[in-house]
Amino acid sequence: MTLLLYGAYGYTGELIAREAVDRDLDVIVAGRNGTKTRGVGIQLGTESRVFPADEAGYNLDGVDAALNCAGPFVETYEPFVEACLETGTHYLDITGEFRVFEALAERDREAEKAEVCLLPGVGFDVVPTDCMAGHLHDRLQGATHLRLGFEAPTSMSGGTVASAIEHASGGGKVRRDGAIETVLPADEGRTIDFGNGPKHAVRIPWGDVSTAYYTTGIPNIEVYAAMPERAARAMELSQPVSKLLSVEPIKRGLQAVGRRLASGPSEEERESGRTYVWGEATDGERTVTSRLVTPETYALTVDAATTAAGRLADEDADLTGYHTPATAFDPEFVLELDDVEGFFDEVDER
Repeated sequence: MTLLLYGAYGYTGELIAREAVDRDLDVIVAGRNGTKTRGVGIQLGTESRVFPADEAGYNLDGVDAALNCAGPFVETYEPFVEACLETGTHYLDITGEFRVFEALAERDREAEKAEVCLLPGVGFDVVPTDCMAGHLHDRLQGATHLRLGFEAPTSMSGGTVASAIEHASGGGKVRRDGAIETVLPADEGRTIDFGNGPKHAVRIPWGDVSTAYYTTGIPNIEVYAAMPERAARAMELSQPVSKLLSVEPIKRGLQAVGRRLASGPSEEERESGRTYVWGEATDGERTVTSRLVTPETYALTVDAATTAAGRLADEDADLTGYHTPATAFDPEFVLELDDVEGFFDEVDER
């Protein structure tokens, strides 16, 4: 079965392309830059296709699944999804952008009719936290509130920086009574033991504010990230300045700088880094808590995305409609990835 990997010359895309070839998947590398795309294709001995995202519909011949690694995904997902629905091609991406998750969830019935699976978020955003959400829901099916979080000390790639800048002016996000609401970024801090001791953490607009709702049905969801108190305070104070990022020329300029300067973690960092994932669910009387320890975020993304794409491209796969990682497979999916430890479970009876 054939997998088209778009954005194959980006930091994460190239790592995934190399891993997919190593796993003997039939890979077509693709991207809008001809020189870079063909360069990766020559190195890996694969077919190359050069096209901008809005021409995806003309470039999916013979493709069973398309994995989009070109962010910001809010700019690339739509033409790919349209093309996949028209050609009967499964769609995956490694986004963490809640707007993309919400938009794709609305196309669930279209995808079912087209016998296509829409599976965004198959990287660190949001595989471990989504599987954590599903696991906690299995432990406490009457939960009304879900909190997820992680500590991930790592450097960022240019694509990640560009995506972060794309959404920086949108504020924080939480889900309350089933609806997504905007809050001030870093407006609520708490102390969390992610698995390696108590750390200060703040709320962030992570993709699980969207995906965990579809995975669990829990109506109140928040996501936290470990952050030193000084950094959290600086984020709060910089909120008025962040509004400038809604000005298109300023945003595009900063994204270009970020792509040039952010190189992503080194091979040694990817191999040695560890990430700590935490979650708790409560029904008001009983609270259950679980933890995971995973590889460094980009290392996990490479493994998770390649594994998910391989499964979806398999001729025996029969998934259709919109899915999160935990509903496409199950919450145990994350435990099948290399060097993931958990779930470590606790119960607090109140």
